Amino acid sequence: MKVTILGATGALGSECLQQALDAGHDISVLVRNPDKLSESVRDKITIIKGDALKKEDVEKSLPTGTEAILFAIGVNKNSPQDLCTDVTRHIIDLMPKLSIDRLVWCGGGSTLVEQDQIGCGAQFVRWFAEMFFSLRHFDKEHQYQLLLQHRDINWIGIRPLQMNAGGKSGHYRLGFDHFSGMSNITFSDCAHAMVAMLEDDSWIGKAPIIQY
Repeated sequence: MKVTILGATGALGSECLQQALDAGHDISVLVRNPDKLSESVRDKITIIKGDALKKEDVEKSLPTGTEAILFAIGVNKNSPQDLCTDVTRHIIDLMPKLSIDRLVWCGGGSTLVEQDQIGCGAQFVRWFAEMFFSLRHFDKEHQYQLLLQHRDINWIGIRPLQMNAGGKSGHYRLGFDHFSGMSNITFSDCAHAMVAMLEDDSWIGKAPIIQY
């Protein structure tokens, strides 16, 4: 499959990149600084230098025949407000124009959806994120609300809780089970699920929680 990855130099994105290559996909990446890409992958991918906040740069990273987009852009304290939402708006505009069939994106566990089993743990996660990670929380929430307005495109979301370093196990829960501030997942396993979603229709139009 011909896939473009956004956020390929981050902790999650670099895992998505390596695992997508291992799965045999044809990969393009949009990065601001190509030097951040591992030397071991540079000659195996198409690299477009640019900024995902610029629609023209996003379009350059989607060559003819692109079938899917993996969205692994992260948010930190230095990110512009609504970074993920604004980039997603570009993607939504470009997917029909370029006949791209699928978007797999990483959201946040503090975004509660109607299918969730919302107990004290989920309410704590949301409160904690609003208080201490508000920039990320509200961006991911706005991103989800934007995508809900566009059921005409095939999107799949995934909502990790605490993400940390660690090996890929391939064993985790995807769905709308109870979760708490103690729920976690490695970047590797989150990437594993996202890469699998490129060819699995089970979660189209949904954004399950991923946790152990």
